[in-house]
Amino acid sequence: MQKSFKSLFFICISALAPLLLSAQTGYWQQKVDYTMEIDMDVETYRYQGKQKLIYTNNSPDTLNRVFYHMYFNAFKPGSEMDLRLQSVADPDDRMFTDGQSRISNLKEDETGYLYASSLKQDGKELVYELEGTVLEVGLDRPVAPGESTTLLMEFEGQVPLQIRRSGRNNKEGVALSMSQWYPKLAAYDFEGWHADPYIFREFHGEWGDFDVKITIDKDYVIGGTGYLQNPDEIGHGYQSAGARAGKRKGKTLTWHFKAPMVHDFMWGADPDYIHDSLKMEGGPTLHFFYKNKPELLENWKKLQPKTMEAMEFFNKNVGPYPYEQYSVVQGGDGGMEYPMSTLITGERSYGSLVGVTVHELAHSWFQHLLATNEAKHAWMDEGFTSFISSLCMNEIMDQQKENPFENSYKGYLALVRSGKEQPQTTHADRFDLNFAYGISAYSKGSIFLSQLGYIIGQDKLMESVREYYDTFKFKHPVPNDIKRVAEKQSGMVLDWYLIDWTQTTNTIDYAVGAVRSEADKTVVIMERKGLMPMPLDILVIYEDGSRETYYTALRMMRGEKENPYPGIKRNVLPDWPWAFPTYEFSIGRPLEEIKAIVIDPSQLMADVDRNNNIWPSQE
Repeated sequence: MQKSFKSLFFICISALAPLLLSAQTGYWQQKVDYTMEIDMDVETYRYQGKQKLIYTNNSPDTLNRVFYHMYFNAFKPGSEMDLRLQSVADPDDRMFTDGQSRISNLKEDETGYLYASSLKQDGKELVYELEGTVLEVGLDRPVAPGESTTLLMEFEGQVPLQIRRSGRNNKEGVALSMSQWYPKLAAYDFEGWHADPYIFREFHGEWGDFDVKITIDKDYVIGGTGYLQNPDEIGHGYQSAGARAGKRKGKTLTWHFKAPMVHDFMWGADPDYIHDSLKMEGGPTLHFFYKNKPELLENWKKLQPKTMEAMEFFNKNVGPYPYEQYSVVQGGDGGMEYPMSTLITGERSYGSLVGVTVHELAHSWFQHLLATNEAKHAWMDEGFTSFISSLCMNEIMDQQKENPFENSYKGYLALVRSGKEQPQTTHADRFDLNFAYGISAYSKGSIFLSQLGYIIGQDKLMESVREYYDTFKFKHPVPNDIKRVAEKQSGMVLDWYLIDWTQTTNTIDYAVGAVRSEADKTVVIMERKGLMPMPLDILVIYEDGSRETYYTALRMMRGEKENPYPGIKRNVLPDWPWAFPTYEFSIGRPLEEIKAIVIDPSQLMADVDRNNNIWPSQE
């Protein structure tokens, strides 16, 4: 089969990655190439596997040990995940029922496990120790900078009952949701090893090429990450046009997938999947796998063109999707993103089905192509995904919301009022409450971008999003990277914004203070009540129906945005030095001609008390 341009692109990227990365000032990343074969027993939900891992050390450090994530060990009574469920005040109701952790009640044949039975480095047996969900491995030969080594592992696993993300026999009857199923090498970067135990939440991984063979009962249909290499042999809706799948002799089929430049590999399997596909003109092929239930058919058929619209939206507003396919797979426990694919529960209303698909598809850009370390900076993945998916839903579902992010602001304000907020720099597993984590990552993370648009202007924001993707795809960006991109696009200094919004729980609260008449003018005194500084757009509405705005930038911004309301006259005021608690300016018309004064008519500034943003007071 002739290779496509995209396939050749990934081959070139894989081969040149070490050279391209080393050419960047001080930047490097590791490379992992997996070859795996597994044999799944669908009666016992146990599987045997072999893994060949070629690990390339592009770091400046010599490595004497490595770590593997063995995620399925979290689903055992007494695991760290189990104990955390029992101690958190607001446990996830998917994992905690009738006042008990579901993990605590698992029987031996319902638990999950993943064990290494042998492990060699370049043919030499290694010593290793399993501690919960992390396997620590001492290397026989240290791996020096620029060197590669080959790790061969034999392993065995048992798929747990569906509790969180992965598992068997989920609530909708899907047999296998296979995520976090294989021994995955932990990430090593400029901060060192990221061998986090699997508690609840997020992930971090190295990019590489995956070559995976899955042997399973021949009646099962598989969908997920990777390009199927033997479609005409497999059939099940994969065969080329006009081809007939060969006779399936024996009890099993071996599915062969390849996935270039991804940092994870997921698959779902069920004997009753319907498999539909939709080829986008000039774009990827979309695959859909869902249970053969009459009540699902209409919504899943209607979902397919909407997924295409969402793909087109993200390509335009973020950047080109580089893979040749994307799969929407019914399974899991809600919605969870993976390379080239997602697992979603499918027994939903049409709107909910589109919403979850759009959100998980958006993760392809922010988690699977940019791939920030979610455990440390979940807001950069979940938040940015929420931002762009809110814009997408507003367009493709014709929601016509004046503020597409209104739910994010409502969530953030609820968190502030609860008194339970923690800084976004908190590690995902260290949030005291699930409530605080969810709103911090999703809502406050989304507001980081929508509010940034308020600061630098909407055009500059979207330019920044596209430049951020183009510059940092396949590079694991950190918070400073999005800030620097926005600074270069806007010409402003934005360090204050990154610090206050993500590293503190300081809040924004500005007020229209005193308003007084002075001859034929009106003097307005603005007040800063919160600790977090912001520039201000101030709308003045006159009794005759005319309007104008006044704008004061922060002195520390060292710049100003363009007029966001080109149809309304704008008056640019001197900058407001943050340390000054009040700010005075004059309106060139008498007080009796003024009907209202409004701070931030866009409502994109996350002011925690909007009641004092309007004069006369609305209370």
